[in-house]
Amino acid sequence: MPTNPPTFPVLHPTDPQGRPESRSGSSNERELRLLKRVSQQDRDAFRELYFIYHRRLSRFISRLTTRRDLADEIINDTLWTVWRKAGDFRGASQVSTWILGIGYRQALTALRRAGAHSTLDEAAGREFAVADDLYAVDETRDWLDRALASLPIEQRTVIEFTYYLGHSCEEIAVIMGCPVNTVKTRMFYARRKLKAALSQLANGA
Repeated sequence: MPTNPPTFPVLHPTDPQGRPESRSGSSNERELRLLKRVSQQDRDAFRELYFIYHRRLSRFISRLTTRRDLADEIINDTLWTVWRKAGDFRGASQVSTWILGIGYRQALTALRRAGAHSTLDEAAGREFAVADDLYAVDETRDWLDRALASLPIEQRTVIEFTYYLGHSCEEIAVIMGCPVNTVKTRMFYARRKLKAALSQLANGA
């Protein structure tokens, strides 16, 4: 592999190529073909894979940190790893599971290096400017964000993958590199802590 990464394209909110795709069997086959070409240092294939995954990774990472610079660093490190390690993929999971697993590990490393607690505290302390008629909805969303921010990152990640990205416990286990029962245990404790945190916030604690 070359020592220099390919140039990362810039995605804009209206760029149709940046939209996440459905996880159908045909899309996985397409991504397998792209990944094989990437392993052969095909920059056009990497660009196409980048367009498929940049926004999906951004959606996930941005829920773990409000720091745009840190999120961009994690996403770029993830895709750079995909470029370097494409030849290591053995097909034991879907391409999406493999790439999100890389993203998860990069996020853990970056958040711990930056100080995960301060990053999550920043998310917990965000203020929302809302119109009066939307106050109740946004207040509830604010409570949920604060409650999620109070969870340990492993428990929070399980919630994000399940409810925001739609992954099964089996897929999450592969992404996080742990047994399925560990995912279920983290989900159990995450739900219990969320319930307690939301109750405290609702009561003005």
